Amino acid sequence: MVKKYPAQHFLNRELGQLEFNRRVLAQAENAGIPLLERLKYLCIVSSNLDEFFEIRVAGLKEQIKLTGIPAGPDGMDAHQTLKLVREQAHQLITRQYQVLNNDILPALDKHGIRFLRRTKWNDAQRAWVREFFFNEVMPVLTPIGLDPSHPFPSVLNKSLNFAVELQGKDAFGRNSAKAIVQAPRVLPRTIPLPPEISGCAHSFVFLSSILHAHVGELFSGMEVLSCHQFRVTRNSNLFVDDEEVKNLRISLQGELPHRHFGNAVRLEVTDNCSPQVAEFLLQQFNLESNDLYRVDGPVNLVRLMGIPSQVARDDLKFPEFSPGVPNVLQKKGADMFKVIRKGDVLLHHPFQSFKPIIDFIQQASTDPSVVAIKQTVYRTGVDSALMDALIAATQLGKEVTVVVELLARFDEEANINWARKLEEVGAHVVYGVVGHKTHAKMLMVVRREDGKLRRYVHLGTGNYHPRTARLYTDFGLFTANEEICADANEVFGQLTSLGKARKLNHLWQSPFSLHSQTLQAIHNETKLALAGKRAHIIAKMNALLEPETIMALYEASQAGVKVDLIVRGVCALRPGVPGLSQNIRVRSVIGRFLEHTRIFYFRNNLKHDVYLASADWMDRNFFRRIEVCFPVLDKKLKKRVIEEGLKVYMQDNCQAWDMDADGHYRRKTTHRATPKNAQTMLLQELAGQPLKPA
Repeated sequence: MVKKYPAQHFLNRELGQLEFNRRVLAQAENAGIPLLERLKYLCIVSSNLDEFFEIRVAGLKEQIKLTGIPAGPDGMDAHQTLKLVREQAHQLITRQYQVLNNDILPALDKHGIRFLRRTKWNDAQRAWVREFFFNEVMPVLTPIGLDPSHPFPSVLNKSLNFAVELQGKDAFGRNSAKAIVQAPRVLPRTIPLPPEISGCAHSFVFLSSILHAHVGELFSGMEVLSCHQFRVTRNSNLFVDDEEVKNLRISLQGELPHRHFGNAVRLEVTDNCSPQVAEFLLQQFNLESNDLYRVDGPVNLVRLMGIPSQVARDDLKFPEFSPGVPNVLQKKGADMFKVIRKGDVLLHHPFQSFKPIIDFIQQASTDPSVVAIKQTVYRTGVDSALMDALIAATQLGKEVTVVVELLARFDEEANINWARKLEEVGAHVVYGVVGHKTHAKMLMVVRREDGKLRRYVHLGTGNYHPRTARLYTDFGLFTANEEICADANEVFGQLTSLGKARKLNHLWQSPFSLHSQTLQAIHNETKLALAGKRAHIIAKMNALLEPETIMALYEASQAGVKVDLIVRGVCALRPGVPGLSQNIRVRSVIGRFLEHTRIFYFRNNLKHDVYLASADWMDRNFFRRIEVCFPVLDKKLKKRVIEEGLKVYMQDNCQAWDMDADGHYRRKTTHRATPKNAQTMLLQELAGQPLKPA
């Protein structure tokens, strides 16, 4: 039976996600951030909102259809939530395009980076664009005139399309008034012009502008009355019946194509789209008027993400940096196993390099003493040196076991491909436990040493993904601690075999013990506070939503426990409420890198317990996923985690936002204090070169 708690104690999840995107948008508004990076933040907001509509809004709409779904912990049902989401999303998107048109584009123009509007093209530019259209665009277009034999086409999720109003008859005497032009995904959405044509170093033309200018060429002899770009966002949740599925990979492969054609949840059009065309499109997609989003510019800002890489202007980007490497690993060709035997090794990404993890698995793949390798894969990318090393290890006769999570959202296809490649060379590939995503980040190597088998383990807070390791903050721990290695081996056994869950030595594991042990640690601080002792909890995570954990934190606050929460995204807890949470402070840090570490600190009567985890404090992480939370036992490394992962973020007064009891955030200001930017300070301390604040 689900426990009921007072609704007024909780904030709404969906509204919290929109609040997070306001903080990201504030980065685009911040004149102190390099200009091309501000453009990226603007694109990130669009990308985040795409997923928000594909998953969260789609989920609300499904709840409304089903009826009888109980309200969330905050007391709001799906109808109420969707109404507020629509209102706030419209406001957020309007502000986003204001920042683009009134701030970022004019500023880029001053730096010689221009997006040329078709109304401003000169003769030479117009001629170049026309040639580009006939050579590169028109051959791949398939305009569809709408009539009884040509119904409204299937429109791919998030694709660029054009609704065209026509007048006149075609060669067959047909008098169709409407047509749809779909822009193939192979076409770039922004096209660079040669400097000698544009008159500046970096200039671009939107594909939509090119199509608008030449759409008449697609309908010979007919008059084009109007042309409007549009984009539809669809429900992207995948459904796999846990009870019916016999082969998860085959079932998922059959389900993936449907993602592109799920039920529509949002329609985007340009602000000059006529009411008649907008209403026609809404009807085609079975949407309501408040599902329509009019935008002052391109309907897909995500496609502008590639602009900074096409512009050679380092002065408009964050300074480059070289990730640092721990002293014990700096020797070229260092024997990873020898180093780890001497003591645990901690890596703090992206300030420290991801390369030691690649070195570890590559050494393991060729080391004749290594007999087995086991790894979990949640997200690893299309190209992965780690996966290549696992394939090579298998080909060399080692026992390789890979737990591939096929339901890692939006990475399903890449993971299916890796699973197939690994199986083809003879690796043991399993897909975890149906009904529970495998989100734990574990890598284990078994090596024969002096006639005995010895285990080495890497545990992390982030994915085994070299690219995101340069963009996300995460911790990773190498250890040969026999009890921790035995725990990791036990978890791997659960994922590949059958049997009851055994008690682990050090790891907290969901869905079995992570929730109860988290609550126990919080309750222990509460007891210490009630006994008159100093008690302190610091927790850093991406999201805080699970009601029982929140209630335990409220209880701790009322007992006098000081609670500091660093929550990047959604937080359903209300801080600073007298009599409830007056000892709880919540802050969010939004900076150059995506904050992704999960760190849990409990003072525990001066024992200073520190845990790192793959899990946030959310229902799904506690009860519907396989996660691990692991202690940092080495005193020096424990101190590092506290200093680098927690204290520096609590001192941040440049990128930090403090949350109030209503879920609103206010940026922390320096006033007369010395500016402290946590990520910049960590770059200076850990990376290979000192940097000026950015």
